[in-house]
Amino acid sequence: MGKLALETDSVRSNDYAALGLTDSRKGNLGKPQILSLLATLLDKSVQKNERMLETSQTKDVITIFHGFRAPPLTIQQYIDRIFKYSCCSPSCFVIAHIYMDRFIQQTNFFLTSLNIHRLLITSVMVAAKFIDDAFFNNAYYARVGGVSTSEMNKLEMKFLFCLDFRLYVSVQTFGKYCSVFKREATGGLIERSVQACGVEESWTNKDDSTCAQSIAR
Repeated sequence: MGKLALETDSVRSNDYAALGLTDSRKGNLGKPQILSLLATLLDKSVQKNERMLETSQTKDVITIFHGFRAPPLTIQQYIDRIFKYSCCSPSCFVIAHIYMDRFIQQTNFFLTSLNIHRLLITSVMVAAKFIDDAFFNNAYYARVGGVSTSEMNKLEMKFLFCLDFRLYVSVQTFGKYCSVFKREATGGLIERSVQACGVEESWTNKDDSTCAQSIAR
């Protein structure tokens, strides 16, 4: 049992390193792979979900996370921006994805281009508050995410209550999600319950030093 545990820990450590989860912010000059993998998974899921909504009789229930139109930032651009300005640990994005899955399971929520951005900024902020030693306040995350502080507060409260404040993530669960990301990195086919849709790439030429444009109302 002891040898098996050591081998399992070794595999997990390799997974974490491959995803860029073991490097410190100061020592890591490149972008952690977890960011692009999360964006890819969410993009695939959203596209699948939008197709389903278009071809079925299912109606998307409008929530506080929905806007009237899709923001001009792609999911990848938005994740990169959150990582750049929030200074949160890369592991926050794994935790955030776990929280998003829990949220969807509790609410039967459909990820689309109209709600993915608000759900992302909220889940990452909550993850950073739970696992990081230092984090910014809601007003700062609101600026990073392109929403007002009051809206950020409301999103956080709705998110937490839908999760029943279940923020703890076991090592086993964290490891399983990392394995999913690793399979995605090696070209594995993954069917996700989380679904999403692509958004326009019209923000790439904007000055990245400024705050994000407001998320479309």
